[in-house]
Amino acid sequence: MKTAVVFAGQGSQYPGMGKDLYDRFQTFKEIIDKADECTDLNLKEKMFNADEKELARTEIIQPVMAAFGYGVFALFKEAGIKADFTAGLSLGEYGALAASGVFDLETLIKITAFRGRVMKEAGEGLDAKMIAVLGGEEESIEEACRQACESTGEYVAPANYNSRGQVVISGEKQAAEEAARILKDKDLKCIPLKVSSAFHTKFMEPAAEKLKGYFKSEVAFHEMQIPVVFNVTGCERRDEDNIPGLLEMQVKSPVKMRQTIEYLENRGVERVIEIGPGKVISGFIRKTAPDMECVSVEDAEGVEGLKEKAGS
Repeated sequence: MKTAVVFAGQGSQYPGMGKDLYDRFQTFKEIIDKADECTDLNLKEKMFNADEKELARTEIIQPVMAAFGYGVFALFKEAGIKADFTAGLSLGEYGALAASGVFDLETLIKITAFRGRVMKEAGEGLDAKMIAVLGGEEESIEEACRQACESTGEYVAPANYNSRGQVVISGEKQAAEEAARILKDKDLKCIPLKVSSAFHTKFMEPAAEKLKGYFKSEVAFHEMQIPVVFNVTGCERRDEDNIPGLLEMQVKSPVKMRQTIEYLENRGVERVIEIGPGKVISGFIRKTAPDMECVSVEDAEGVEGLKEKAGS
């Protein structure tokens, strides 16, 4: 059975995530301990003991989620579970690249800590909003954003094509709210998200520029061992030289998760294993490729269940 492993992004975290994995699996414990040594963020303390508000801080949750995903994937490898493809939702793309061998653990933690910090800085002072739009055609949502930009003089645009029937718009508050009003008039449901900035839009250009410099001076990109399906393209790219450019574009461009799911389905993937809390990506898959098996792993029980399946 062709299998893809997909890593969740920020937003699905919860206080105490990973504690049962840390207590039960020595490999996971060693990875979290090592990740904790790679930054001065007290990563392990934040993962296990921070409250919801503290854990949700962009500069904190990005390396926390990256360490969590790396640790769970290591448990998969121990159990002989192999991936034919990897992918990730926004931040999760870095976990996918690490799973493919492009980054080692230290690089993964340092790069996601840096990314979280520069994304936070890029959004400072911006009165922004992100809104999930449920239902409707993508073209009508894009048109609503264009109309809102024209009428308000502010900027809003699609930031995440999550699944069939779900698009997230992102931008300045007045424009985002106007786009939502237009879409509600079309009987579409609009849900504001608990985020602090206009991620995956032109407002993240300063973060993209800082990432460009960081990649050039600090990061070694290794050869892929597993094909990665990228957010910016919605398909795989095997040219390691182009990965920095794709990651620079990713932070300021829409995430093409629906296209990623469809690409995996068209490549014969029958099972997707989601690493991360919340089962968010599994929900996107059920809406987009309902015949694809989804397995979500976020705790020790999930890992044990998957290991049993692999051994049967």
